Amino acid sequence: MGFFSISRSLIRRFSKPSTGLRSICHGVPKSEKINASSYHLNGGSSFMRGTVFWEPNKPLTIEEFHMPRPKAGEILIKTKACGVCHSDLHVIKGELPFASPCVVGHEITGEVVEHGEHTDNGVIKRFPIGSHVVGAFIMPCGNCFFCVKGQEDMCEAFFAYNRAKGTLYDGETRLFLRSNGKPVYMYSMGGLAEYCVVPANALAVLPNSLPYTESAILGCAVFTAYGAMRHAADLRAGDAIAVIGIGGVGSSCLQIARAFGAAEIIAVDVHDEKLQNAKILGATHTVNAMKEDAVDRIKEITGGMGVDIAVEALGKPQTFLQCTQSVRDGGKAVMIGLAASNVLGEVDITRLVRRQIKIIGSYGARARQDLPLVVKLAETGIFNLNAAVSRKCKFEEAGKAYEDLDSGNIVGRAVVEIM
Repeated sequence: MGFFSISRSLIRRFSKPSTGLRSICHGVPKSEKINASSYHLNGGSSFMRGTVFWEPNKPLTIEEFHMPRPKAGEILIKTKACGVCHSDLHVIKGELPFASPCVVGHEITGEVVEHGEHTDNGVIKRFPIGSHVVGAFIMPCGNCFFCVKGQEDMCEAFFAYNRAKGTLYDGETRLFLRSNGKPVYMYSMGGLAEYCVVPANALAVLPNSLPYTESAILGCAVFTAYGAMRHAADLRAGDAIAVIGIGGVGSSCLQIARAFGAAEIIAVDVHDEKLQNAKILGATHTVNAMKEDAVDRIKEITGGMGVDIAVEALGKPQTFLQCTQSVRDGGKAVMIGLAASNVLGEVDITRLVRRQIKIIGSYGARARQDLPLVVKLAETGIFNLNAAVSRKCKFEEAGKAYEDLDSGNIVGRAVVEIM
């Protein structure tokens, strides 16, 4: 697994992908040109470090960048911490296509250090210089068809520009190598860097009472779990729920389910250490799928019915099928685990039709509406951040963290400290 190790390297040749897609959202002046090499942060540093993914199965490297410069509606953040997520791992392993080279990392906390020129005064008042913030990995434009309807988790600009091209919504990255000025793309905000540019719509204020490191997971692991429980599953007090895959997002689902009043919370995994930890996070029952049939055991626990809601948090065909088979008639199977490109899941069509099984995809939550509520759950102690974060590592150790994540050796969530 040496390809995950952080090392210094020669700059590789690359080309910028096409940016011919018509702009979906407005408000960022196309004429606003940035001379990255001459930009200094408040008269201070003109460069920073970031972790770069070059191509699948090649080492991540730490490179120097010109200081990124925010545009209208964007905020420059001094990154304090960034979570280590499976979505990044999919990109690093080449399982999900993404523009490269890019800076990975999409689960961040930090301090506001600058606002983009022409940013609205309301944004500046909400996020003043020096304020602590947490960033959502889905960064809504606020203007597209879905954002206007309140479905920010389906933002057209986010998927058309950031996920498809590695840019922000003017079709340009904010990251340029110090050595030669060439562009590097952004997985969400490109959070595994000392500074990052984030659209203001994706930020929420982080109370001073919450620590930077543990709070980083609020922007993806907890954010994703909240969206799945609140919007996709519409979990109600008294429901029975099974969560299949107890990683960073799956373990967050356990805590959210407990907070929402689920009566039975069944954790399913193949690692006893993760299942033991699941009991601390709210699981009433645990099932080791390597030692017993998960579907049979779930039905046994629920008196033969199956659960009201089953959540799949791994993105594997086998667990996709288990999820659909674990729900009761009329129940909801919620899929939140990403899979490699072109991976398909099977379903019993006749049961789906006759017994009204609902299969629902859920990618995240809604930054402006939901992220402040997620922060409040942590602030009040309803969501236990300390129990959710199982490892903290240094900036230079990010590659090893992804290696351990790939090997299944991280029980909950690992967080890289960049302070």
